[in-house]
Amino acid sequence: MILGIESSCDETGVALVHAASNAPRLGGLVSAPYPVPTLLGAALHSQIDMHRAYGGVVPELASRDHIRRLIPLTNEVLAGANIALSAIDYVAYTCGPGLAGALLVGAGAACALGSALGKPVISVHHLEGHLLSPFLSADPPEFPFIALLVSGGHTQLMRVDGVGEYALLGETIDDAAGEAFDKTAKLLGLPYPGGPQLAKLAEGGDSAAFKFPRPLMHSGDLDFSFAGLKTAVLTQIKRLVGDVPEGATVRGAGIDSLNEETRRNLGASIQAAITEVLVKKSLKAVQQSGLSRLVVAGGVGANRSLREQLNAACAKVGIRVHYPELHLCTDNGAMIALAAAMRLQAGKAQSSRGYAFDVKPRWPLDQI
Repeated sequence: MILGIESSCDETGVALVHAASNAPRLGGLVSAPYPVPTLLGAALHSQIDMHRAYGGVVPELASRDHIRRLIPLTNEVLAGANIALSAIDYVAYTCGPGLAGALLVGAGAACALGSALGKPVISVHHLEGHLLSPFLSADPPEFPFIALLVSGGHTQLMRVDGVGEYALLGETIDDAAGEAFDKTAKLLGLPYPGGPQLAKLAEGGDSAAFKFPRPLMHSGDLDFSFAGLKTAVLTQIKRLVGDVPEGATVRGAGIDSLNEETRRNLGASIQAAITEVLVKKSLKAVQQSGLSRLVVAGGVGANRSLREQLNAACAKVGIRVHYPELHLCTDNGAMIALAAAMRLQAGKAQSSRGYAFDVKPRWPLDQI
């Protein structure tokens, strides 16, 4: 029984999974098919409403809210699964990357609980949790595969040969895809969190109405760049509504004077620019690797347009695409418990009974 705690940013997640202790192994790696850990219960609290008033995450407020939520959420998960606290065998927590203060809350709670129960704790990489989360879906992948990790702070392409076997193929050199969604949404006067709001605005819009750049799409490598997209969007808005101060939202500066069709077209054109780059680079990575599976994980992986474009493009060339369930795309405790469970099954978990803890706000996935 593994209790997982996620507190890297603005969601507090707790979950409980059960992992088979006799999973078959092949060459030190978990083979497939194999007994995928079973999710017994999960609870999640989002801080979106609290941070919306500030237009983004306030780290100090996030940390304090994690403190308030962790124990009630843990009790909720245990009660829902009808599992006693004493039945827990391991406590897993997100060690990084993320907000330092928020990470410390989860790490402190996990190590305190482990110490009280006399059970070992396992530190988990946040992005590894996202990467492995599709194994909890109705259509789990098999190793090896190419992974597109796409979230608010990360856009990376990885080759995944097994649990803990990750090779970085390409990453963003500036803004991540999620940041591009959020920043351009802010320019359009949309409320926080901007990404989902922009995707909703784009529904019914003409994605060819405005020609926005596709940075690095033909660069020859697998890296990404989305910072220039924000500048292009700001320039276009200025043409439509007049001059807008750099860094300012444009609500009240003329964006509301645009009709609904123009607003939707802007949203659809922005979304198309981001998704086209993600799709083209992902297919290139899979084709260069000689593999036939692609895993998409992270918050932006819930974007409907991205899924539709990837499914269509991959179907044409015989590539299987796997996604986590929509409720597992956001940060959550289930992915942390799962990552710890799969590392245990693969014989690669670094568990500890020392209960001294630290966190890693910056922690490259290929260095774990």
